[in-house]
Amino acid sequence: MSVDRFSINMRDKRLENIWFKVQNNIELSLEDGMTLFRSNDLISIGKMAHWIQQQKSGDGVYFIVNQKIEPTNICVLSCKFCDFAVKKGNLEVYEHSIEEILQKLSPELLEVHITGGLHPDWPWNYYVDLIKEIKKHFPQIDVKAWTAVEIDFFSKKFKKSIEEVLLELKDAGLRTLPGGGAEVFSERVRRLLFNQKIGEKRWLEIHKAAHRLGIRSNATLLYGHIETLEERVNHFLKLREAQKETNGFLSFIPLAFQPGNTGIKVSDHFTSAIDDLKTIAISRLMLNNFDHIKAYWIMLTEQLASVALTFGADDMDGTVGGERIAHDAGAITPMMLAKDKLIKIINDAGKIPVERDINYNPVKLHSDNIIGKVSYLNTAPFFDFLEKKDYKIFPAPPRQLGKLFKKDDLTAGIISLVDYFEKENDFDLLDFGIVGNQKVQSVILYSKYSIENLNNKKIAITNETSTSSRLLQILFEKRFNYSIEYFVEKISTANEEIQNYDAFLTIGDDALRFKNLTPENFVYKYDLAELWYNWKTLPFVFAVWVIKKSLPDDEKNKFIEILKSAYETGMKNLDELGKIRATKLGLNSKELKDYYLNLNYKLGEMEKQAIKEFKALLK
Repeated sequence: MSVDRFSINMRDKRLENIWFKVQNNIELSLEDGMTLFRSNDLISIGKMAHWIQQQKSGDGVYFIVNQKIEPTNICVLSCKFCDFAVKKGNLEVYEHSIEEILQKLSPELLEVHITGGLHPDWPWNYYVDLIKEIKKHFPQIDVKAWTAVEIDFFSKKFKKSIEEVLLELKDAGLRTLPGGGAEVFSERVRRLLFNQKIGEKRWLEIHKAAHRLGIRSNATLLYGHIETLEERVNHFLKLREAQKETNGFLSFIPLAFQPGNTGIKVSDHFTSAIDDLKTIAISRLMLNNFDHIKAYWIMLTEQLASVALTFGADDMDGTVGGERIAHDAGAITPMMLAKDKLIKIINDAGKIPVERDINYNPVKLHSDNIIGKVSYLNTAPFFDFLEKKDYKIFPAPPRQLGKLFKKDDLTAGIISLVDYFEKENDFDLLDFGIVGNQKVQSVILYSKYSIENLNNKKIAITNETSTSSRLLQILFEKRFNYSIEYFVEKISTANEEIQNYDAFLTIGDDALRFKNLTPENFVYKYDLAELWYNWKTLPFVFAVWVIKKSLPDDEKNKFIEILKSAYETGMKNLDELGKIRATKLGLNSKELKDYYLNLNYKLGEMEKQAIKEFKALLK
């Protein structure tokens, strides 16, 4: 059944208008957020949030093999909610040297998460050298380090600008910033609980600066203390606006307050499971431009975190060994979870455990019967009506799916043509694909020059797919005999760096976004399927459907029938197909229908001839 046609029987009828907004990509307001928090219809709220999560991550739930490092508990601040920090001279003081920290790490880790107290005496070189030494001894480990509070402290203590601090840390090997220190964006709460600490304005300033420098980050909310529900919702709204500006946040993490022996007496109990699930679900509904919402098991318990996977969360963080801040404040969860246990929790929830890196690139899928879905609008004719009773769906860009096919993590799915050539001995080619007849509309070269004047120019290409990039290179090398210098860039409407190039290649949904947002100076537009057709008088096959050769024939035939049925139903419902995603891309109903009708989804003799022709040109 299509997620676009998912219905909910609301017990609280006030939620029906919110559901309409969610389905039509209309941002929720402060009033909507308050209605959600005041509603007792938790199940309907959870279903709405789960619907969004399915749109973004399918059945995937992410986790990472990571280690938490807190170099010291000495801190110059005295925040009332913190039971971790101590002053110099306290019997519980600890200070880890770089060598001691290195001894806590191991080769199987993919991420180290570093936060701690604001030490009054450590020199700047300690922080820079710590990252350098980690990367020197463990090059496979990505470093997520220093909250905005710590970045602000470094700036003031060492008399460096925020940009200087971030650039030096980035040069040392820093990849991302954690989201801590946001607490709740309320000046009232800041004055009462952490008046020595930075507030909303400075926190956002630091994260936006990091995003401009190419450092992604995360965002948090500390809830369940003295904040009001309205302050929670305003926190969501301010993060959503910041994400619109930079698109630099990787994930949002709701953090349940741990009372312990903190200085906060208003709340001496843990948050309820209802409040936790509702906050996670509402964050998913309000933060429509965040890709990932975490169920942070450290503060939720592993049992409640697993339930949260059907309330909008799609990430359980990781193995986390070494965390002390939450536990010193009274967290009753284990200090770490074994990788195998995380995998079991996610599988038991009916989801796909997706082992990831720091930027949410999948490393390994730990489940069976997984269908790979290219996460673009052009795959909707297959997936909007796909019966998945016996399968799980994992959406990702073509390049990521190609890597997973090569690791045999996927049973069947859509694979970029170039990636298929590397695995054709292991997968059967089905009679379906993504084909541009004479045009495709979503593989586009934007240029400052006409194609006759592009020789010896610089072109930015996306790293999301190998097929479109190789097609572009073949066209220039073998049709036009051009010498082109290529640069891999993140191609998006928000990336101003593309002005440094003479042309850029954009694909998939990004190409559709550019349709009405063409950057200044790029006055020429070329459809790669059209360039190919004018050269070879053949359609171009960008991706194909495949299934594992090793499967029994009856399983293959069963899946092929399911796929055929989904496609036929999809093509009969073109007016509705992928409507939700199309709205997000700024397409109207006519443009959407024209887009689908322009594509071909079946592989006939002409398409198979085109595949052979392209393969020969690759050699």
